Amino acid sequence: MGKKVTMRDIAKRLSISTVTVSKALGEKDGVSESLRGTIKQLASEMGYSYTSLSENEQLLKDYNIGIIVASNYMQEGTYPFYFKMYQSIVRYLSSHKYSGIMELITPLMREKKILPNIASGKKVDGIIVMGQLNSEYLELLKGKKIPLIYLDFYDKNEQENSVITDNVYASYLLTNYVVEMGHEKIAFVGNIYATSSILDRYLGYYRSLLMNGIAVREDYLISDRGEDELFIDLKFPKDMPTAFVCNCDEIAYVLMEKLKESGYRIPEDISVVGFDNYTLAGYTSPKLTTVEVNIEAMTKHAVDLLVGQIEGRSVEKGRRLISGKLIIRDSVARHNKDT
Repeated sequence: MGKKVTMRDIAKRLSISTVTVSKALGEKDGVSESLRGTIKQLASEMGYSYTSLSENEQLLKDYNIGIIVASNYMQEGTYPFYFKMYQSIVRYLSSHKYSGIMELITPLMREKKILPNIASGKKVDGIIVMGQLNSEYLELLKGKKIPLIYLDFYDKNEQENSVITDNVYASYLLTNYVVEMGHEKIAFVGNIYATSSILDRYLGYYRSLLMNGIAVREDYLISDRGEDELFIDLKFPKDMPTAFVCNCDEIAYVLMEKLKESGYRIPEDISVVGFDNYTLAGYTSPKLTTVEVNIEAMTKHAVDLLVGQIEGRSVEKGRRLISGKLIIRDSVARHNKDT
């Protein structure tokens, strides 16, 4: 009697994962019709027995994905960018028949290097790290040998997959628009040492100034947060800019309110732009010119990459850039250099 043919044997012949074979033979979603037909035909040729359900049930078990995020990104009253991103992740995981479990990483956990509960044992099959965490903490996670993907940031010391907005180019386009409106005294608001996203947005701003022959001024780099990642009071330079490029819409709103309190009109006296296209951008007065981050595309790409890793498909590691979109509203006025 010959050796019993298994799904693993079929998968090996086709250079695909056993999970893909299981989905095809079990009439589950997630496999193209052409590939499903190829798998079924090969299974028949190899003499695979469809009556053995135990193997199929084992492979089609529920998969759990851990979603971890720094607690300061999810505090009540803060910008809900990561909450919206989490909701989108869960939707896309559901389409793959996966479940998402979120856990917050507190400052104490980072300081004491305490791993999240979901990273212990075999509670999850993969982890999405949503938002910047420090390199030392990421090293701890990597040591658990669980498939990882970074979402909305990348780490200089890691070679894990990451999905980010094309922050450099989007900020370059945003700053170019401000320059095209006649501005040359343009400041950047953001702590460039806080996250990779803020640094990349600054680099886009920097590139635009250089390409337009505008001097980059040290006093026009204005920090918006401290080492604890909490916002600090904004300090205006003595020589006031005619425009501010902010690293996010939330700080753009704070800046606009502070400018108004100081007697400036927006955009008549000073123009302001943000980044993210947070809901608040449409309700500021005036409405904020910004860059729209494509959360849906980012989360779909991240989920597809992670599922591919878990299911054994070959996935080349590296950064994936998702384009943003310039949204022009009312917060930038043409600057007359003679006034």
